[in-house]
Amino acid sequence: MRRRIKDSQNPTWAAMSIPAYRLLFYSAAIVIFGVMGQAVARGWLARDLTGNNAGLGGVMLVFGASMLITTPLGGVAADRYDKRRILILAVLTLTVSSLGVGLAVVTGAISYWMLLVAGGLQAGAFAFYLPARIALLTEVVPGMMIQNAIVISAMAQEAMRVFAPALAGVMIGVAWFGVGGVFLAAGVTGSIAMVMVMALPPSIVREASGRSPMAELVDAVTYMRSNAAVGRIALLTVVVVMVGFPYLTFLPTLADERYGVGATGFGLMSAVAGLGAVIAGMLDASLNSGTRPWRMIIFSGAGFGAALILLGVVNSYLVGLACLMVVGATALIFQTSSQALMLRLSPLEYHGRLQSMVILGFSGFGLAALPLGLLADAVSLDLVLVGMGVIVIGCAALFTIFHLGRFSFRQSSDAAVTGEGAFSASSGG
Repeated sequence: MRRRIKDSQNPTWAAMSIPAYRLLFYSAAIVIFGVMGQAVARGWLARDLTGNNAGLGGVMLVFGASMLITTPLGGVAADRYDKRRILILAVLTLTVSSLGVGLAVVTGAISYWMLLVAGGLQAGAFAFYLPARIALLTEVVPGMMIQNAIVISAMAQEAMRVFAPALAGVMIGVAWFGVGGVFLAAGVTGSIAMVMVMALPPSIVREASGRSPMAELVDAVTYMRSNAAVGRIALLTVVVVMVGFPYLTFLPTLADERYGVGATGFGLMSAVAGLGAVIAGMLDASLNSGTRPWRMIIFSGAGFGAALILLGVVNSYLVGLACLMVVGATALIFQTSSQALMLRLSPLEYHGRLQSMVILGFSGFGLAALPLGLLADAVSLDLVLVGMGVIVIGCAALFTIFHLGRFSFRQSSDAAVTGEGAFSASSGG
C-alpha cells in the first residue's frame, strides 16, 4: 500500500525545530552568502585580468582539479573523524583565502595566478566541507526529515544566490568598495560562520577500521556497485553536474557580450537563477514532492537540459532571465531529490564517502569549463550551451530507460535486494 507522510507531520520548516540543525543551517547560509558574492567578483576579475573565456575557464579548471584530488579524501575524513572539526578547518581556509585575495586587490598586487591559487585552496576546503556537512546533517535530523532538511538548506543557499550576487554586482561598481571589498566581505562572513560551527556538538566518530584511505574509497565504490539504485543516481548526478553546471562560468560573457548589461546585469542573472531555485524549493518543501523522488529526478534533469538549450538561443535579456529562473529551479530540484534519495537508500557509515563521490561531479564541472570555454571562443557560446542542454536531456532519457527497464514506477521484483522498494512503492515513482 502506498505510504505517504501527512503534511502535519512534515511541515515546510520541520527540520528547523532541531537546535543543532538550526546552527548548521545558519552557518551554511552565511558561508554560501560569502562564496556566492565572491564567485561574482572572481568571475569579473578573471575576465578583467585576461579578457577572454579561456581565462574564466582556467580559474574553474584549477578549482575542478583541486576538487578532483581532495574530494575522495574529504569523504573518507567525514566518515572517520569529528565532522565539526572538519567544518571548522574548512571554513577557516575559505576565510583566509578570501581575505588574502581581497587584500591583494585593494593594495594593487593582484595577479591572475593569485586567483588560481585561491581557487585551488577554496576547492580543497569545499571538498572537505560539503560531505562533512551533509553527513552531519543525517546525524542531527531524523530519517524521515532528511528530505525536508536538505530542501530547506538548499533553499537558504539559493536565497543567498538571490542577494549575494546582486549585491556584489552593485558593489563592484562602487569606487570605494569594488572587487576587493567583495572578497574582504566574504572573509568577514566566513569568520562569523566559523564561530557558529564551533558551537555545534561533536559528531559521531566511527571506530577506526585500520584500513588506508584508498581502501575506504574502494569499499564505497564496491557498495555503489552492489546497490544498483544508489549507483545509478550517483552516476547521473555526476554527469549532469559536470556537463550542465559550467553554464555558470559563462554568465559574465553572456552579460557582457550578448546582453551588454555589465557587472550589475551579471549579478542580476545569477540572482534570478537563485530566485527560481528558492521558489522551487518552497514548493518542494510545502508539497512534500520528495515522496516521488524518482520522477522528480527524471523530470527536473530533463527540464534543466531544456532550459539550457533555450538559454543558448535567446537574444533578449528579459527572456534570458526567464530561462535562468527555470535553470535555477530545475537544478535545485534535481540536486535535492537525488541527494536525499541517495542518503535514505544507504547506511550512515557510507554517507561521507558517497557524498564525496557525487561532489566529484563538481570537480568535473570545473575540469570541463576550460575546454568548453576554448570551444566557445573557437565556435560560439550559443552552440556550446545548446550542446550542453542536449547532453543533459540525453542523460536523463537514458536514466529513465534504464530505470524503467529494471524497475516499474509502482513495484519492483528485486526492490528488496536494492533497498529501493520502499521508495518505489511509497512514492509511486
